[in-house]
Amino acid sequence: MSRLGLIIQREYMWRVCKKSFLLLTFLLPFLFVAMMYVPFWLASIRSDEIRHIVILDETGKYADLFDDTDSYRFLHGDKSLEAYRADDNREIFAFLSITADLLQHPDAAKLYSEKQIPNDLSATVNRVLTKRIEEDKLDSFQIPNLKQIIEDSRISFNIQTIKWGKDGSAISSSTPIAQLVGIFSTFVIYMFIMMYGAMVMQGVIEEKTSRIVEIMVSSVKPFELMMGKIIGIGLVGLTQIFLWGILVGALLVAGELFLPVFQPNTEVTMMPEGVAMAADTTIPEWFVTLQSFNLIEIICYFILYFLGGYLLYASVFAAIGSAVNSPEDTHQFMAPITILLLFSAYIGIYSVENPDGSAAFWCSLIPFTSSVVMMMRLPFEIALWQKLLSVTLLFASAIGLTCFAAKIYRVGILMYGKKTNLKEILKWISFR
Repeated sequence: MSRLGLIIQREYMWRVCKKSFLLLTFLLPFLFVAMMYVPFWLASIRSDEIRHIVILDETGKYADLFDDTDSYRFLHGDKSLEAYRADDNREIFAFLSITADLLQHPDAAKLYSEKQIPNDLSATVNRVLTKRIEEDKLDSFQIPNLKQIIEDSRISFNIQTIKWGKDGSAISSSTPIAQLVGIFSTFVIYMFIMMYGAMVMQGVIEEKTSRIVEIMVSSVKPFELMMGKIIGIGLVGLTQIFLWGILVGALLVAGELFLPVFQPNTEVTMMPEGVAMAADTTIPEWFVTLQSFNLIEIICYFILYFLGGYLLYASVFAAIGSAVNSPEDTHQFMAPITILLLFSAYIGIYSVENPDGSAAFWCSLIPFTSSVVMMMRLPFEIALWQKLLSVTLLFASAIGLTCFAAKIYRVGILMYGKKTNLKEILKWISFR
């Protein structure tokens, strides 16, 4: 095996076999899925306690409108509010006081309680009273059959979006899901570039401060050492992404079977014009909509942009690590890189509303931002030439920047005890 291969193998196996890597790889998918499903599961658990709500209606128009629910029992009050408060009856949770016609005096209804009023109770009271006030308002117009006319005129319309396939097929699509896929891909690319790029820099600093690198460069070239570290850690990142994808996918499918969150379960049926639609049975509608996206293409470009973006930034991180003497000295060099990546993420997220806009287009071609921004645009079927041009520019820039970083690395890795500045680092590039 070549010396470069040995370095890659060492970096890869040493990091993959660490307990922290195994714990993060297998625990994080469970935490991610738990954050999605546990809140819905907890929200579905209701207390067996039934709270009593006393209605004090001086008008006599509203008390009979309230029906008991699983959580609340509405009672007609026979005493004044002051008398109830004097009794200090702990079985009564809240008092609904209505002192006048709400159509004429909307502020005549108040809900009293010694504890914070739950949202579901406020929503129930508002819904019941609003319906009655609307009916009273319609009656005040004295138009025959006005209620029925309004009911008949209410129409709920939701346009269906259809995506044509190259083979002439048609399937239901969804812009929100396309946006979600883009945002998720953008976030993962950003997170992994920062995390594994910083890992490269930390590894270089550790080897430099421990003087191990002096022994290593006696057997291998500095360029081989840098590339071995970058490639090895990059393979660690791909391994983790692959395992996370499998685990998260399996957990989401399992969670959908036991606790559907996204949509009611549906099956695919074919409409007369060949459009895949959803009807009642087993396949989640969001899963059917995903079929309208070229997931294989998105995954392939995801890998390319991850590799290109990681190689671009990891080489910069390696150069920074070789030029400093301690982690504390990296802050002045890290700030521009962090700002640039945050700017890329900002442009990517805000490109979701206009993926073909000027900002999204140009930032998806600029190598330092394309790996993040382009992932937001891919679900929206952009032109092939834009994707090919973006990937070409990204990898060409990554290779060129790696060569410059290698010149900095070979000088800085053996330089100790001296504070370096940007001017001096630029001089190292001209050394032969």
